[in-house]
Amino acid sequence: MLSDIEISNRAKPLLITTIAQRLHLKTKDIESYGKYKAKISRAKLQELLNNPNRPNGKLILVTALTPTAAGEGKSTVSIGLADALHKLKKNVMLSLREPSLGPCFGVKGGATGGGMSQIVPMDEINLNFTGDIHAITAANNLLCALIDNHIKFGNELGFKPEKIRFRRCVDLNDRALRDVTIAKGGPINGVPREEHFNISVASEIMAILCLAENLHDLKARIDKIVIGENTKGEPIYAKDLKATGAMTAILKDALLPNLVQTLERTPALVHGGPFANIAHGTSSVIAARTALKLADYVVTEAGFGADLGAEKFFDIFGRKSGLFPDAVVIVATVRALKMHGGVKKEDLDKENPEAIKVGFANLRKHIENLRKFGLYPIVAINRFTTDTLKELRVVEGQSMCADTEAVITEGWEKGGKGCLNLAQSVLKNIRIKEELNETAQMLYDDNLSLKEKIEKIATSIYGAQNVSYTPEAEAELAKITAWGYGDLPICMAKTQNSISHDKKLLGAPSGYTFPITEIRLSAGAGFVVALSGEINTMPGLPRHPAAMDIDVDDNGVISGLF
Repeated sequence: MLSDIEISNRAKPLLITTIAQRLHLKTKDIESYGKYKAKISRAKLQELLNNPNRPNGKLILVTALTPTAAGEGKSTVSIGLADALHKLKKNVMLSLREPSLGPCFGVKGGATGGGMSQIVPMDEINLNFTGDIHAITAANNLLCALIDNHIKFGNELGFKPEKIRFRRCVDLNDRALRDVTIAKGGPINGVPREEHFNISVASEIMAILCLAENLHDLKARIDKIVIGENTKGEPIYAKDLKATGAMTAILKDALLPNLVQTLERTPALVHGGPFANIAHGTSSVIAARTALKLADYVVTEAGFGADLGAEKFFDIFGRKSGLFPDAVVIVATVRALKMHGGVKKEDLDKENPEAIKVGFANLRKHIENLRKFGLYPIVAINRFTTDTLKELRVVEGQSMCADTEAVITEGWEKGGKGCLNLAQSVLKNIRIKEELNETAQMLYDDNLSLKEKIEKIATSIYGAQNVSYTPEAEAELAKITAWGYGDLPICMAKTQNSISHDKKLLGAPSGYTFPITEIRLSAGAGFVVALSGEINTMPGLPRHPAAMDIDVDDNGVISGLF
């Protein structure tokens, strides 16, 4: 059996100029990065996005049940669905996130799909791609350097070093950087203080780039970043350091979405990469808007389970952009359902219909949650070779009991051909929604307090009975509300391995207390981060990182990358 990278290496993609032509883009409309990658030019973006007479296509959101170690394959289903729509002669595009180097070298893997449902060139997309995340890292750390340089040379803004809020970042999993001391070695190196690192994809700069509407909006958002407090307890902003111009100069090309293709030559925009467990977890607003202008159907995804990615898609991405899905697909696997039903990973290959029935509680909760946003999801059963017919029938039956259509997909093995039934169900779902004139909605209103928003998410989406707060979280909520940020939406940061805050609680936990341990303001991005449980915005590596299995031969061909 070929690995994902071996399948990708054997692919014969079209030149990116040819893919662009299929979208009615001219050579001048793209900026090529080699033969198979390009960015949409700024001039073409302005033409597309500022044309009110050009109608938007239909937006299809792909989400999933709570992830397990068994794997779910959300990106694989997204890509297979787009290829299937392409086979049905639909004008379709993908709008996906860029992979982070952290998972690529850690344990989770990349974000380019798998098997016969991949975007290519897989190795380049998963590694350095067009340099967007490197630009985000550089812009982020430039601001940090300017902060410490300002403090060393007089500190006119009155920074309290212990109240600096903006963190350095790196696009790798490195737990040793979570809490460090900087500027040691004497006055020439600056003023010593405690510093903390985020992974780049959890940085506020990443969120800003993904939510910005254009270059002007990007600059305005950078201006608003609260980087620290002065001795009077007042916020200090990035604009006070005159940092915005230089940071925007680094980010100006990263703001342009990246054009690639699937193995079946379906066009894909791959842009931005925020994690959904510690950030908002969607591709960029610019990429989504561009795809919706270029195609009649756009398939996008939200990170991790529906409790994280999908909730934030509606309450942050949708709230900020006004873009909401016309259909929702929720990915599940027999293996994941068995794990939620209490089966150990080493026993997943054994037929166990009863465990599926128990584990379906998790999927049922996600289905119920998505209906709270005004949409009726389709369950995509991502089939594994070890699934038995009896087990698949149990999932279909349980879905029927939940008043939900379930469709077996085989995108990993068969590509678009294996997702044709799903594509047809999605098209039917969109038609029904149009006939009923139904609209998607958000979970909460802006005018609720920050606490009320947190409690709405915790009780309505996570199944908690109540919410607790540390004294530090209470104080921070009061402070940022007094600063005028009480109307911002909430970006929850919690484990992706449970609907709750506790990764050990599988299935559909309920009746528990959801703890808020820390609050962070992301004023430039336009949301408040609420952290719960054992969650870090700088992940660590496993005992055996994937990086140890990756190599390059003398011809530059990469091996071991999934």
